[in-house]
Amino acid sequence: MNDLQQAIRWRQEGKVQEAIELLHRITNLEPQHGGGWYQLAWAHDSLGLEREAVPYYEKALQLELSAEDRAGAILGLGSTCRTLGQYEQARTWLLTGMSEFPQHREFEVFYAMVLYNLGEHAEAMGRLLVQLADTSGDQRITDYSRAIRYYANQLDRVWK
Repeated sequence: MNDLQQAIRWRQEGKVQEAIELLHRITNLEPQHGGGWYQLAWAHDSLGLEREAVPYYEKALQLELSAEDRAGAILGLGSTCRTLGQYEQARTWLLTGMSEFPQHREFEVFYAMVLYNLGEHAEAMGRLLVQLADTSGDQRITDYSRAIRYYANQLDRVWK
């Protein structure tokens, strides 16, 4: 197991401080290691250190990352910006993720949260309803998925 894998394992096991120390060593020795910076950001986020995580996400996104890590870093940065009240930055990052990774539904969900924070409640609710209709395994939801999708963008409409 290499050092990056060990750091990931420690983060997953809740040994986050140990993971952070190892990730600092990795990024100091290999400053162009995008995956190391991404994992460093994620580890800080998992400790509730969102402000500290932001520059690590930004650094990771400037470097080469696997597609999976790039998607995770974009989502992590967008979500972190949202929790810090930086809603426009969050919107920008989540829209980037939606554009680059249209098959990743999690971007839509986190984007809906940003829309809510920006006061765009109908748009946020509509996006969540579409995700619910498209992804639910609950038979009672799937029975009504067509209706849910239909009403998702007409929440304020009153039929006469």
